[in-house]
Amino acid sequence: MIAVTIGRKLLELYNQEKRDALTPKSFFEKVYFELFYNHSRYMQWVPNSPFVQMKKGQKPDALSVAERQEKLQNLYEKVETGFRDASIAIGFAASEKKEFATTSGQVSALDLVTTEEDVYLSWIGSGLGVGVAGGISIFFDHPKILLTLFEGWQHYRNYLNDPAYIGLRGNQINTWNGQWLSHAFSKDYREYDPLQNFDPFGTIAGGGIELTTQSWTSVLFNIARNLPNTDLIGYVYSLGQSSPNRTLGFVPFRLPQIQRPIELYKSLFGENDYHKDAKRIEPLYGTAFSFQRACQMGAIGVQALEPKGLRGLIPTGRDSTSLPNFSKADHEKLVSFRTYQTWLLAMLNNDELWETAGKAAEALLHYEAGAGKARKDRFNKVKSVLDTARKPQFMRELTVIVEETDYKEPLVELGKTVNRMPVDNVGYFITLIRFRYAELSSKTVQEPII
Repeated sequence: MIAVTIGRKLLELYNQEKRDALTPKSFFEKVYFELFYNHSRYMQWVPNSPFVQMKKGQKPDALSVAERQEKLQNLYEKVETGFRDASIAIGFAASEKKEFATTSGQVSALDLVTTEEDVYLSWIGSGLGVGVAGGISIFFDHPKILLTLFEGWQHYRNYLNDPAYIGLRGNQINTWNGQWLSHAFSKDYREYDPLQNFDPFGTIAGGGIELTTQSWTSVLFNIARNLPNTDLIGYVYSLGQSSPNRTLGFVPFRLPQIQRPIELYKSLFGENDYHKDAKRIEPLYGTAFSFQRACQMGAIGVQALEPKGLRGLIPTGRDSTSLPNFSKADHEKLVSFRTYQTWLLAMLNNDELWETAGKAAEALLHYEAGAGKARKDRFNKVKSVLDTARKPQFMRELTVIVEETDYKEPLVELGKTVNRMPVDNVGYFITLIRFRYAELSSKTVQEPII
């Protein structure tokens, strides 16, 4: 039923911008139906709706203008006679009020009165879902997002009508919305040539092309770039054509947090390096788990952006964990390691810890270097510090080194920092030190450890 609210919001924005006063039904007929259904290929497929109920042998691409108008009239008749199931009102319950049927979605337990206007608004709103990988869509009610999606509808229709794209699959409006929103909000977008640098297509097995699904991180990074210092509430759901419908509910999107790792990458490693590798960097974030799992955290922020592969480099305190290996000139690996570090620092939410971690790494390497023949023993003690995952164990292992080193001050400050740190942050901070230590170690010419 949230589709009704989204549809109403777009209609208000449309009437304000066009200085018009279209009703929900008139907007549906003059704008929505004309774009989505009054063509040989649809932009949207609503199961069991009049638009997809075909006579024997009928297909959308063979319908005459009169037959398409007949289907529109069938919809009007059902709305007027009180039909309010999911085939007539998008996002409502399945027929006979089967709220728990797999074809029901976005259903409220409240006994709400649904007007004819609400039915048309539900269709309008349903065309504004932002599809992301995993078969999930998101409703946003921000005016700039809704108007951008609305502008994109015409481009999708143009592609479907273009003879050069005769093999393009239809009925992918949510997938289109995800691709279009990400592109229209990206740094590559050119208002004077909106389709420049835009290639959302992939091939279908056996021939033809279709829209590929955009990643949720790409959509959110680009939204955050355009709406800085803004938090949004999104409604996350899935209305499948054949699979069961799912409703994940209202989820906060912390856009300043989502921007943070990118800002840190630019600050720590330079804007030039970021822009040079942006197409490698951004896809790494948010790959540790699915978007659905991220939504279960209660909000989408820094934590949801955890990169895949980092978890194996975070010490558990049980077994020795491999240090990051900076020794080989591998640019892909370097980009990954930098991405990991920016996420760790964003999670710690304290930029000063970057310098603290660097000084700690330098002090540990200094301790190793002053060992002479006992260097292997000192290396093992440093490794014991870097393999810890909890505050008490870390403090014990660090104390052993402080008592033996002549370069105590940075390590004493390190101990104070960890002692004051929230327990949940300790593992992230130690992992950040591990990265700083491994990188500095790879640049330091040392005698082999025997």
